[in-house]
Order: sequence, then structure tokens, then C-alpha cells
Amino acid sequence: MDCPIVRDEPRRSSDRLSALTSWDADWAGLKVVVTGITKTGFSVADTLAELGARVVVVAGSDDEDSRRAADTLKIVGVTEVILGQDTSTLLPLVDGEQAELVVTSPGYRPSHPLLLSAADADIPIWGDVELAWRVQVKAGRKTAKWLTITGTNGKTTTTTMVEGMLQAAGLRAIAVGNIGTPILDAVRDPEGYDVLAVELSSFQLHWSDSLEPLASVCLNLAEDHVDWHGSFAAYAADKAKVYAHTKSVCVYNAEQIETERMVQDADVQEGCRAVGFTTGLPAISMIGVVEGLIVDRAFIAERADSAVELAHCSDISELVPRHLVANAAAAAALVRAAGLTPEDVRNGLRAYSDGDHRIAPVATIDGVLWVNDSKATNPHAASASLSAFNPVIWIAGGLSKGVEYDALVQTHAARLKAVVIIGAESSALAGALLRHAPKVPLIHLEGGQTGSGDAVMAAAVAASAEIAESGDTVLMAPASASMDQFSSYAHRGESFINAVRELLDRRASANKES
Repeated sequence: MDCPIVRDEPRRSSDRLSALTSWDADWAGLKVVVTGITKTGFSVADTLAELGARVVVVAGSDDEDSRRAADTLKIVGVTEVILGQDTSTLLPLVDGEQAELVVTSPGYRPSHPLLLSAADADIPIWGDVELAWRVQVKAGRKTAKWLTITGTNGKTTTTTMVEGMLQAAGLRAIAVGNIGTPILDAVRDPEGYDVLAVELSSFQLHWSDSLEPLASVCLNLAEDHVDWHGSFAAYAADKAKVYAHTKSVCVYNAEQIETERMVQDADVQEGCRAVGFTTGLPAISMIGVVEGLIVDRAFIAERADSAVELAHCSDISELVPRHLVANAAAAAALVRAAGLTPEDVRNGLRAYSDGDHRIAPVATIDGVLWVNDSKATNPHAASASLSAFNPVIWIAGGLSKGVEYDALVQTHAARLKAVVIIGAESSALAGALLRHAPKVPLIHLEGGQTGSGDAVMAAAVAASAEIAESGDTVLMAPASASMDQFSSYAHRGESFINAVRELLDRRASANKES
């Protein structure tokens, strides 16, 4: 009789990983493969090396910055760094043995060959946020409460607002995660933080399972990143993970039933409650708006028949579109769950800055308002911008990321005076405009090849100026990613700002001469 072959190595590895729930756990000698060597990958590898793990880093890039980072990681104790596109698809051995864990950067899709190889070998895959949650507890250092924020749009705005409110309350707090500061850098801070405002992308949530935030929110849900997740359903499922294991309050968008259903379906901790936010009148257990005031009917004892004022909408910014008020209400709900006062909320909003490239007025020239919203990288974000202005000359186009534009165009066709299309491949947007706004003039710019961004943007501004009249708004809200013609959405926004300023200078010179 043949004896069965028992593969107990994955089980032993899994048992060990399940015990790794603090900085002081036994990480020594753990065999880990880390994907990526930019901000996230570097912070992961550096952390694991400090913990005593045996780490091999794999990255598709092989440029000067990557080689410099590799040299630094080797100095701090990383076992090996493998650079280059040809090698980044292979799951390497660690000290000649199979890895026990893979920690991946958000840019690596689940379908990446290296990650598929790890899954086939029953090797667990974590993201940097999962690792951060597991190492945050350390003897002699305070452990921060987490407020987690996701959504198709508004994540960075809301996270920044939360950070400002927490700091206004005198707490040691920082915005981390997808917002730019690697979360592991904050977790490793010697002093520690009282609260972390954690912005989470759908990519980061995909690789996170153990998080137990104090309060959480999914701001909204719309089609995005279908190319990464494989389907909208998979994208939505990963977004919904933000609510899992929440301790105190799940915050949902009362104007979007999908987020409320996420909360209803979430496996939360006993005693956790649901709190809605809205830009309209709030019901009980909601934060909303009454006559220009953001008010709380959720975190007061008398919520059945009264509300407390948190802030005036005008406390937020110069331009206060509806979605910005929604972000402020969501942020207020999160920090109220953490015990902040109405005064803390108000002071935090007054200190808030819109940030770069998010519905930012650039100039008013001859009665025409020029607005930069380069950060509108998908239809949902662009819809929020378009809703704030009428009539609009819309500069749009770029990498579509597999999304559709029909609903966006149908919603806003009546406010469009003209559309100037940029982007190396904007056929999906152009098709939607032809179907649903056939009478709106379309201007297709030449020179759509990769890297032609500055010249194309200058042409887009010039074309818009030819059409615009006093009372119009020229809105650059591309509803697409930027990397076809620009290095980033920030580069795209700066290109627009520069082109508008050059137009302003030309008009000023012409007026002097006349």
C-alpha cells in the first residue's frame, strides 16, 4: 500500500505567520520575497530586515534610483535584490529555500506571474498595510488607533481633512498609506502616534485581511481600476473590505446605497454602529447639512430631535462643490467616532487646504474661470467637477483604465458648451460624446503620442480660449489617467496651469499695446 505524501510545510509556515501579530514576535529568519523597490517596497524590505527576516527584493525597474535603493537595502541587511523586467516575473528562492511569505507593492496585479506562482505554492501574500497592522504593537511605544478611508474618489481629500481635525484636537496624528507617506514609516516611529488617518486604495485592501480600525468609511463606489481587479464586482468586493473587523463606527454614504449595503454585509466587532453622511438633511445617526451648516445627529445624546453644529460649509475652501462638503461630513463622522469635539472639526476644516490639482481655480481671464482638476482621473471624479459649473468647456481624455463614459456624458451633456479631447487614446470618451451629446462641438487635438503632453495642453488651452466667453468655465478634468502623455496627474496639472498663465500674460501684453 502506497503511503500518502503530506505537504505540511505550508501549514507550518501558516502557523508561524498567524503568530506574527506584534513587533516583538518571532520574525527572525522568516523567508520573505518583497516585490517593488520604490517607496512601498523599500519601506517593507527595510522593516523586515530590521525585524531579522531573510529578505529577497524583486523589482522590474533597473534604473539609477532602483540601484541606489538596492545598495541601501543591502547595507541594512536585505539578503538579495534582483532588478530587471526579465527576472521580476520569477518567484526567487530565499537562501536556497522556498519563501514563507510574499509582501507585495500595490502596483503588482494579482495576475502577475510572480504572485500567481506564490499562490500556486500556497505561499501567503500580504500588502504593506497588512504588515504594518501586524508590527504596530511594540513594547514601550504607544499603539495608534486607525481611521481607515477608501472610495473611488475623495480619499486623499477626506484623509487630509481627518488629519487636520485630529491635529487641531492636539493629537499626534498623521495621514498615511495611499496618500504618500508609507504607513510602515509611521508605525516604526519611535514615539508612536495617537491616531493614524489611513488612506487605502483598492489594491492595498486586496492584500489586507487583519485590520481592525476604530472607524472606517467607503466614501463612494464607481467603476475604476477594472483592468487591475478583473471586474467591477471584484473591485467593489475589495473596497468593501475597509469595513471588516471595524471596532466602533462604520461610516457610509447615505446617498449611495452600495456603501450602506457594504456595511450591512460586513463582519464587524460587537457594538459597532453604522453612521451615515449626506449633503442633504441628516436623519438620525447621520451627519449632514442644514442651511449651509454641517451638523451632527449621530454622536449626541439628543439625536432623536436635535443636531449640533460642526462647521459652516464656507469654512472649507474658496470653491465648495457638493462633493467637498460630502468629504468634510465623512471626515467629521470618523473623527467624532474618535471622540473629537465640534470645535476640533471646525478648526480642522478651517486649516484645510484643497491641495494641488483638485478643483483649483487658476485664473479668471475676461470673465472666463479656468479650473484645474487634473486629479479627476476617472469618470466619477470628473462628474463631481462638472456638477459644480455651467456652462463648461471641458478638457478631457487620457488613459481610460478600461472604464466607460456613457453615464458621465449623459449626466452632464446639457452643461457642455464644447469638449477639447486630449490623450493618446481617447476613443471611448469620444464615442460616448458622439452617442449622448451629438450637438456638442468636439475638438480633437493632433499630437497624441506618448510624451507630447505640454504641447498638447498648450493647444488645448488655446482652443478653449477661442470658444470661451464671459461667464463660461474652462474645466480641465480629464476623467482619465495621465501616463500616456504626462509623467503624472501633477505634471498634467502643472502643464495646464502654465498654459493658462501664458495665455494670461499674452492677453495682458495685448491690452497694454492697445
